[in-house]
Amino acid sequence: MTRLVQITDCHLHADPNARSRAGFPLRQLEAVVAAARTERPDVVIVSGDVSQDETSASYQHAMNVLSTLECPWFWLGGNHDQPGLMEEVRVVHDEIELNDWRLLVVDTCVRGHAHGELGQERLDRLVTQLTEDDRPTLLVMHHPPVSVGSVWLDEIGLEDSDALWQALVPFPQVRAILCGHIHQAFAERRTLGQGEVMVYGCPSTTDQFLAGSEKFAIDEASRPGYRVFDIHNEQWLTWVERVDL
Repeated sequence: MTRLVQITDCHLHADPNARSRAGFPLRQLEAVVAAARTERPDVVIVSGDVSQDETSASYQHAMNVLSTLECPWFWLGGNHDQPGLMEEVRVVHDEIELNDWRLLVVDTCVRGHAHGELGQERLDRLVTQLTEDDRPTLLVMHHPPVSVGSVWLDEIGLEDSDALWQALVPFPQVRAILCGHIHQAFAERRTLGQGEVMVYGCPSTTDQFLAGSEKFAIDEASRPGYRVFDIHNEQWLTWVERVDL
């Protein structure tokens, strides 16, 4: 069995004592990582928006906390991130081995904009990766490739999601897509060709967004969390854990 833990949307500042709307991002990341360590993951993926203020110091804070994990960990950028500053602290990989499976990192970010877009070049790269290897595959991206039911979030989702789904039709090895950006637990089944693909969202380590809202709203009753993804042969089991502060 391979255990993958997803952590997302840390929104850290250079100031370690900075506040978010509902808490303290660095303290909350520390609590989430401490809880995730108890799951004994084989791999951890951080699916974007590591920083809020786009500073080198914010990425160094993340590096210090995530390096307490007792397993390999990887990250990718979100719409709030600065790729160059991230890369200076820790490289962003585009493919991660999960024993008999693999995890492909898909960059959906448009610099300077909140919405996501792949574009033809990134889609072509993904198709090439899938053509070269037919092992069971997970994709991880920051922006969700489906509507999540909140008007304001869907307006800053993945604009060319239809092109992504069309590109995935010939590749039944894609079993699920993990995404960040939405700050909430989420799951949707998408029928594709003769099979189906699951799309999973994850709670943020900082503020949680209120599901089903027309305008921006914080879910003050919810808590930070992470997603666990257990892979055994061709099957998987996934769930969300919440963290008390």
